[in-house]
Amino acid sequence: MSRKVIITCAITGSVHTPSMSPHLPITPDQIADQAIAAANAGAAILHLHARDPETGFPSPEPAVFDQFLPRIKSATDAVINISTGGGMTMTVKDRIRAAKQAAPEMASLNMGTMNFGLFPALAGRSDWKHDWEPKFLEDSRDFVFKNTFADIETILADLGDANGTRFEFECYDVGHLYTLAHFVDRGLIKGPIFIQFVLGVLGGIGADPDNLAHLKRTADKLFGDQYQFSVLGAGRHQMPLATMSATMGGHVRVGLEDNLYLRKGELAPDNASQVRKIREVLDGLSLEIATPDEARTMLGLKGADQVAF
Repeated sequence: MSRKVIITCAITGSVHTPSMSPHLPITPDQIADQAIAAANAGAAILHLHARDPETGFPSPEPAVFDQFLPRIKSATDAVINISTGGGMTMTVKDRIRAAKQAAPEMASLNMGTMNFGLFPALAGRSDWKHDWEPKFLEDSRDFVFKNTFADIETILADLGDANGTRFEFECYDVGHLYTLAHFVDRGLIKGPIFIQFVLGVLGGIGADPDNLAHLKRTADKLFGDQYQFSVLGAGRHQMPLATMSATMGGHVRVGLEDNLYLRKGELAPDNASQVRKIREVLDGLSLEIATPDEARTMLGLKGADQVAF
């Protein structure tokens, strides 16, 4: 029997702004519709952020999440993964509010403080739908994403220990793997460990095959057979690095949070189109996709009946 590959789809995120694509889901209904379609296309895990329905600005408000989480849960069997990365203007306390209230099966957890530069997206664009967009991007030139050791301890306790939520550990550089190992060594994180290698964000490791191989070698050294990994390649690197991940024994992540395009010069019409595209790649590699329940077993999740929405 061939091994199963988990497809994660990151539906909207907080990096791209509404002017960049008319297909980026903004409202709760749009987020729910696209998440459900992505699950129907084969995504076992749905990685979710929220946005202000009027402006598209990233929102930490549990009340906004409440407008789409129950609908997605009732319409799919997908694992729901709520971001704790939030958005650039949010405090750590803000970023974990929705996940703390919803007690999802999974939440993301960025394994370190880092520069997070979005300002290159300003180049060549002047047709902004909202006044906040260019300022939001420009402000990232002087922005530091904060997740200190104390912050990580708080998130592990408030979401993991209190709610039984397990984590997608987002590692944007090699040092983040050593931070993760530190918490494993202290007994604050137990297996199975699910690592998301993130490549191509300005401030993190570059989107290069050699860098991905180095991340994998380092994780093998630190965690042995006690972890599963997936790969997020930002922008045009999404499909090449996802394909490389699959050939290396890993899982894959797609979605409009990470990349707005389906191919060069063609905006993706929705998240499901990217799920279908990576499914074609996996099929060509003779790899089967994991169902949500198979993903739950692989990652040791508590089950959809244990969430609070």
